[in-house]
Amino acid sequence: MKVTYTVIAKERDSALAFAIFKSSTSGRSGIVNHTPILEIDDLQKTVLENEQRRYLFTNVSAKIEEPTIVALIGASGQGKSTLLRVIGMLDAADHGTIRYRNTLADDYAPRHWRMKVSYVAQQPAMLDGSVDDNLRLVSRLHRQAFDDKLAHKLMEAVGLGAMDRSKRAADLSGGEKQRIALIRTLLLKPEVLLLDEITAALDPQSKEAVEQLLLDWHKREAATMLWVTHDREQARHTSQRVWLMAEHTLQQQADTTRFFENTASGSDGGLAYSNAGEG
Repeated sequence: MKVTYTVIAKERDSALAFAIFKSSTSGRSGIVNHTPILEIDDLQKTVLENEQRRYLFTNVSAKIEEPTIVALIGASGQGKSTLLRVIGMLDAADHGTIRYRNTLADDYAPRHWRMKVSYVAQQPAMLDGSVDDNLRLVSRLHRQAFDDKLAHKLMEAVGLGAMDRSKRAADLSGGEKQRIALIRTLLLKPEVLLLDEITAALDPQSKEAVEQLLLDWHKREAATMLWVTHDREQARHTSQRVWLMAEHTLQQQADTTRFFENTASGSDGGLAYSNAGEG
């Protein structure tokens, strides 16, 4: 399957988000690399339920060849969040392989893999300490210089520019934690972002700011994103491809426009459901 890359252009409410990348990132847009970015082949995951094992998902295969935003959708219980965690080497599949740039995940140390393929949780864990401690976490773990200027501009872009970074992370709201966790990961500049309902706890204004930031980041950094969402409009306007998980497998892979055009009347492609439970 060849993934078609289409640049999404949106009107900017301000020049701030654009300026972040123009002035603070080097980007990958000038780099030509013809190897597939991400390949997953025949992934299978079982879970123990009532003392018996059942498939959470099986026969999941896909390939991303060019920088793309993929909306990963489907009803609760299909294993979307677990699939992201498996791709991020935070959980293990029972069968199948994952490759980044033609190299098996098993050939990477987990820390090195997560520098390239990074997961952002719906309910992110915060370290004891301050907001600043949390922002600097990935730099310390991966022995990289901390980009304080970029951190500040990213916080401004998601509506946290006035936050005191000495504030205790434990005192943040759920939405603030989601945005800090996202910024923490963006500072690492991975090529693949695994986004697990990262706007679920946000008010409409903050949600829109995060969406715009990620669209700009995708364009400027040539980042690929696998984005689990239960929001039809978010999937429609942020993604270029849709992967639909149903019947415990990856049932459809389609261009976003075509997917929504072909969705039958009264059928929502698995988007109208509660956010509760395993995604």
